[in-house]
Amino acid sequence: MNEEIKAYTLHRTEIWKGSVGSFGIETVSLPNGKKAELAILKHPGAAAVVPFLDHDRVLLIRQYRHAVGGMIWEVPAGKLDRQEDPATCVKRELLEETGYHANRLEQTGMIYSTPGFSDERLYLFCAYDLYRGKRALEDHEVIETHEVRLNQALAMVDRGEIVDAKSIAALFHVVRRMQVR
Repeated sequence: MNEEIKAYTLHRTEIWKGSVGSFGIETVSLPNGKKAELAILKHPGAAAVVPFLDHDRVLLIRQYRHAVGGMIWEVPAGKLDRQEDPATCVKRELLEETGYHANRLEQTGMIYSTPGFSDERLYLFCAYDLYRGKRALEDHEVIETHEVRLNQALAMVDRGEIVDAKSIAALFHVVRRMQVR
């Protein structure tokens, strides 16, 4: 981030703290010298992964998301535990959500999920050389795992079937990485 255009927090009033971070109102000094009050969710970060079964088949999940009212297509992902390395997080989430381990991970990028109101950094990965383990969904998770060809996943994005931003970004990062090689 360019330090010349950074705003500075003068004061933060925390309104709520929970499993996804803390929400508060921040009084900030903006780069133009003006002050503003902004609603900000402080988030510990997350990691997402495109797991490859072979050169053109990937695992996608359909997960129930109450906030959007139903099942949506996603890549496996999860919130970082306190001080957790993103690669460790993505290995844990891959196993929990799909029942697969990965022998090899490659980080493909980082995105801000919702920079208008959150500082969440989402680290993107590819997983290769998968082998089966034991799936361990959390009580609040309703997840189906599906094998999909990568070109089918991209077509699902084009048709508006995959609308989850992290998943779209993760898939496009994978395609770009493959084009560069």
